[in-house]
Amino acid sequence: MKRALIFGISGQDGAYLSRLLLSKGYEVHGTSRDPELQTFGTLSALGVRDRVEVHTASLHEFRNLLRLVTTVEPDEIYNLAGQSSVALSFPQPMESIESITMATLQILEVMRYLKAPIRFYNAGSSECFGDIAAGSASDETTAFHPRSPYAVAKAAAHWATANYRDAYQLYACSGILFNHESPLRPRRFVTRKIVTSAQRIAAGEKLKLELGDLAVSRDWGYAPEYVEAMWLMLQQPSAEDYVIATGESHPLEELVAGVFAHLGLDWHDHVTINKAFFRPSEIRYSRGNPTKAAERLGWRAETRFAQLIEKLME
Repeated sequence: MKRALIFGISGQDGAYLSRLLLSKGYEVHGTSRDPELQTFGTLSALGVRDRVEVHTASLHEFRNLLRLVTTVEPDEIYNLAGQSSVALSFPQPMESIESITMATLQILEVMRYLKAPIRFYNAGSSECFGDIAAGSASDETTAFHPRSPYAVAKAAAHWATANYRDAYQLYACSGILFNHESPLRPRRFVTRKIVTSAQRIAAGEKLKLELGDLAVSRDWGYAPEYVEAMWLMLQQPSAEDYVIATGESHPLEELVAGVFAHLGLDWHDHVTINKAFFRPSEIRYSRGNPTKAAERLGWRAETRFAQLIEKLME
């Protein structure tokens, strides 16, 4: 039985990854600063909370982290922890750097110190690519041009992972995942905000949905499929970085229109634009090229945009 340790197990990806690994016969461990106060609602929603062992851990304390990894003795470590909101990273840049970049370095240092045959997955982000020309697509060779503190932190964690792989021969890789959504997204994420508000309006509530720039375009995928790509990366003979995406890009306006249309509503009647939600620096267009993942991992996104909207509404 393989053993996996997931940092950030209480989030969307951590929950879906836990379910996937359990289905493959893994013993799954996760972390929280205070497991007694954490509800782990995402794990409970998927029916796997009682099958996961949760430990108290802080990614900012090397000794604590070293003791945890020594105790669990994982075959695989998945680093999904840290600041997850691009918008929140602008008013809280230091939190982004500390919770993403420094935490990743702590895990890599523990692995270097132990010299154990642990395989490490680092959660990268398409935000690292920044703005690209409309119609083009980012792959593993595309240069990084981060446009938010969150993206800066993710870019630093990505290159730290690559450096430890090269310098210390660690099995360490990053998945450069484009937007991947699910009903488990927290309410601060725009997809959940749109779906929840539309459902309330359809139920008769008198409210207006306030959004930012609807012209931004993103590569939207389905989270349960993306965690399978994470697992596949750690099953390869050697560690490499992969772009995980659908290969399609759709404007936010199209997502809004699709959600409201699903409920028989015209979004123009219920949505207002609030410039307070515009970011100081924005990515206008984002699309990934998942060719390498298809060729090396045999992974392809099965859920397309229209299907994603249906899954979010369900």
